[in-house]
Amino acid sequence: MRWRLLARAFRSRRDLSVVVEPGHTLGRDAILAFAVVRNESERLAHWLDHHRRLGVARFHVVDNGSDDGSAEFLAAQPDVALWTTQASYRGSRFGRDWTNWLLTRHGAGHWCLTLDADELLTFPHDDRADLHDLVAELDRRQAPALGALMVDLYPRGPLCPDPMPEAGQALQRLEWFDAGNYRTRIMAPVRNRWVQGGVRDRAFFADRPRRAPTLNKLPLMRWRRGYAYVNSTHSALPPRLNDAWDGPGDPRLSGTLLHTKFLPTIIRKSRSERSRDQHFSDPAAYRHYYDAVIANPDLWHPQSRRLDGWKSLAEAGIMSPGGWNGPG
Repeated sequence: MRWRLLARAFRSRRDLSVVVEPGHTLGRDAILAFAVVRNESERLAHWLDHHRRLGVARFHVVDNGSDDGSAEFLAAQPDVALWTTQASYRGSRFGRDWTNWLLTRHGAGHWCLTLDADELLTFPHDDRADLHDLVAELDRRQAPALGALMVDLYPRGPLCPDPMPEAGQALQRLEWFDAGNYRTRIMAPVRNRWVQGGVRDRAFFADRPRRAPTLNKLPLMRWRRGYAYVNSTHSALPPRLNDAWDGPGDPRLSGTLLHTKFLPTIIRKSRSERSRDQHFSDPAAYRHYYDAVIANPDLWHPQSRRLDGWKSLAEAGIMSPGGWNGPG
């Protein structure tokens, strides 16, 4: 399977047209980020600044047909290498063929962070540690990757209030998360973990829990030639990479991906994505989910936890310092 995925990735390079590549070369200690985006102009400035502060030196981004100014904004950033494509997102295995190619071409030997534009990495001690501190600890432990739970953030009140807040205020409203109901299974044949739970499981998939979104990811990895992501960053090959983290409750060092999906514009985007049928392997089975989001629900409930830095996530048991006390 791995060599078939790598062959697909190699062929997919023909989908990509380079827009801009920074001319200066980077040292081996540079940390790189990789992403595929489409119409993410409301998030990109914050997403870039967040990961710059953590220590990302260069962003390798594929823009998949944005028409909201995302590509133009990215092309103007001095630390962004940008490619564009009009090819099918679903046909590229939801962008993984493109990122596997760019990771192989540009990421080999580097610690690489592979994200979506609605994901913000956080990890223990990130109030005083950066990614260089984190990967030094991972190297010390001979850990090939950092496991992370994707944690859906949501507001208290309807997803799209009236009046609609400004972009910065909209992000600030996303201050609640679910701490419980996470469950993990180990799947054959590649030993990938399958973690489900959280607010989408509770609010949208309570009657069909096996359909709930997969939340475990391996977003940060010291990339080697021959590696490949299989399904988003939920699983990777060779299979031993999937043993890096077992999900919430695993005492090893881990992080979270704060998922900013539930901005007010999700109502409009859900209408669009329901018609595009690009995001799920069985789109018809998820139309009820889009319909439920379009209904503009209030996802808050009495057991919701307020996000207050990395300690609130560690106290909830969904990420772990793993005995690491941070830099120094």
